[in-house]
Amino acid sequence: MERRQFMAFGLAAVAAVSLAACDTAQPSGGASSGGKAYIAIVSKGFQHQFWQSVKQGAEKAAAEFDVDISFEGPDKETNVQQQMDQLGNAMAKNPQALALAALDSKAAEGVLQDAKNRKIPVIAFDSGVDSSIPVATASTDNKAAAAEAATNLARLIGNSGKIAIIGHSQTATSGTDRRDGFVDWLKANAPGISIADIQYADGDQLKSTDAAKNILSANPDLKGMYGTNEGAAIGVVNAVQELSLSGKITVVGFDSGKAQIDAIRSGLMAGAVTQNPVGIGYETVKAAVAAIKGETVQKVIDTGFYWYDKTNIDDPKIAANLYQ
Repeated sequence: MERRQFMAFGLAAVAAVSLAACDTAQPSGGASSGGKAYIAIVSKGFQHQFWQSVKQGAEKAAAEFDVDISFEGPDKETNVQQQMDQLGNAMAKNPQALALAALDSKAAEGVLQDAKNRKIPVIAFDSGVDSSIPVATASTDNKAAAAEAATNLARLIGNSGKIAIIGHSQTATSGTDRRDGFVDWLKANAPGISIADIQYADGDQLKSTDAAKNILSANPDLKGMYGTNEGAAIGVVNAVQELSLSGKITVVGFDSGKAQIDAIRSGLMAGAVTQNPVGIGYETVKAAVAAIKGETVQKVIDTGFYWYDKTNIDDPKIAANLYQ
């Protein structure tokens, strides 16, 4: 479906659900009967452990600040229409604040404008939203984190040779920032490294595996590969294994699901950048509570990141931010 159709759908969905009560499940904690402030949270998905860790952080903050939340996301991070349905349903419950990790910022414009018109503060999280409407964004500095991944890959391959990238999105800000931060750092700091190809596979492991295999087959002299999220990184690992190239291709990634942690421990992956998903969820709810109260909210809330590999994976500071 074309982007303009998604936008139209979003506007229609908001209009429809705003006129009638919604019969979906009530937010956790009984907001309808307990009198607590209700914050609706719509993430980009549920397919990765990352989102469950974000949810844990949100629930921790909800308990601490005595508010009710709902937390949902589409089955796959490519299902923009499902996320629009969830946003429409969330707005129908008249939340005091809305938190959103947008799959497609343009598609969400209608919902964001509706929230603004109804004076419902919006908090963006993870990839953020390409809009001036959110009062705050709680996320990793994805460009800086991607630059850290590039720094380490360059070091590991001797600052020369060909590499490739498997991206997870060309529409989500997290996807473009993790690509651009990586590419820009290499251009500025490692002129001896060239990028043979960049392909996108929606963060899906199977699609990422196929994309990586195609690149590896077309570039037998490749020295390294970078996957921009959990699914992309494990797809690269799978491709390297299936083509019997283990030990010949240096793989770095982003995120830290169990499969990546296992790959790093086994040596299949050299290392990766981990976010702070529990912190993202916590700071999202904390900012929403402040916005509901009319307090000043920091516009950009940097939740941090870490490079981890075999040498520091068991460090308590690192282990606390691995979402397995």
